[in-house]
Amino acid sequence: MLDKKVLIEHFLKTREQTLKLCLPLEVEDYVVQPHPDVSPPKWHLGHTTWFFEKFILHQKKPFNPLFQTLFNSYYKSLGTHWNQGERGNLSRPTVKEVYEYRKEVDEKMLALIDQVPEENFRPIEKLTRLGIEHEKQHQELLVMDIKYIYAENPLAPVYLRDNNESCSLRDSKSSPSKFLSFSEGLYSFGSEGDGFSYDNEGPTHKAYLSPFKLSTHPVTNGGFLEFIKEGGYENPNLWHSDGWDFINREKVQAPLYWFQKEGTWVKAGLQGIEAIDPLQTLSHVSYFGASAYARWVGKRLPTEREWERAASLIDGESREGHFLERGSFQLGPPTNDQSPFYDLFGSTWEWTESSYAPYPGYKRVEGAMGEYNGKFMSGQMVLRGGCLATPKEHIRKTYRNFYRPEKRWCFGGIRLAEDN
Repeated sequence: MLDKKVLIEHFLKTREQTLKLCLPLEVEDYVVQPHPDVSPPKWHLGHTTWFFEKFILHQKKPFNPLFQTLFNSYYKSLGTHWNQGERGNLSRPTVKEVYEYRKEVDEKMLALIDQVPEENFRPIEKLTRLGIEHEKQHQELLVMDIKYIYAENPLAPVYLRDNNESCSLRDSKSSPSKFLSFSEGLYSFGSEGDGFSYDNEGPTHKAYLSPFKLSTHPVTNGGFLEFIKEGGYENPNLWHSDGWDFINREKVQAPLYWFQKEGTWVKAGLQGIEAIDPLQTLSHVSYFGASAYARWVGKRLPTEREWERAASLIDGESREGHFLERGSFQLGPPTNDQSPFYDLFGSTWEWTESSYAPYPGYKRVEGAMGEYNGKFMSGQMVLRGGCLATPKEHIRKTYRNFYRPEKRWCFGGIRLAEDN
């Protein structure tokens, strides 16, 4: 359990980081919603504030009663909520009002933490930590959504001039990719309860793994370009049936943000329009695309337990990598040595072959909090490892991210596996 001083520090640091991500935005950027999956930045600012107000402050007189509907995301047990695909229809509340909302709730949260009696502090501390981690999730979503908003704009706006700190090809120190072998055995998986974790990361359980191999490196743009050139999107034998239907229905021919300009593959994003660098780590592929690519090269995707078993070889829970704190939203080559792997944590989330399902013995939390993770355990695939927009302290080897298999706007990449 965190003491009051440390909890306040974590709270303030997290709230300030969210505002920092919004500093490069113009006021017009806050309200745009070019896709139903993409929430306007203004909504993220309001929703993360609503979470603290609703679940912790329990105010008899909320800042604005209608915010309980507008900024509720999907908690059906808490009443009606605004349609996700129509969040961009609202010019009001204004951006200024949302910032005032954040300020008032922040002040009340700090007062509550400071003044709550010690005997009542534990439940407040637990819920506040959940709210902090919830906001860190939305920091990643903010970057994802801002990137989509900017990429859709024909003026090719630039969010933040990247200093290319880790992206220079001259700095590449990556050794050649190879496959590491793992022996069969009965292993322990899931969170052991030390530090914060979500309910879907437990309970700890044992599972048997057959021998397998995992690539030391993630797949790069160059590898995926070859897949495209060799007709990967034209061969139904490489795709799941749903994936084949998806790419034909949506006319998908490449990762999200990629397109051809004067015969050259380029990408749109936070730095405007740039040429595709074949040495950079691949991102913005769907599970369907990741699975098809793996089949094309004669490999497969790892299961989430295989991935977690490999991650156990990396020492410590505080791992270096390309995370949000680096402030660089441009991927480089796989150069971050996390011996014996490169970029297993950070850079891109890695699709696994595992459906998002409860672990043995999992019990969904009662009440509204049961809607946080448990109710999504249907029709989703698991990703592991975090990405360049994930706060470093938010990730751990047991963290289970999940998206529907067709989604490409998350920073999703590929690491190959095979049977040993």
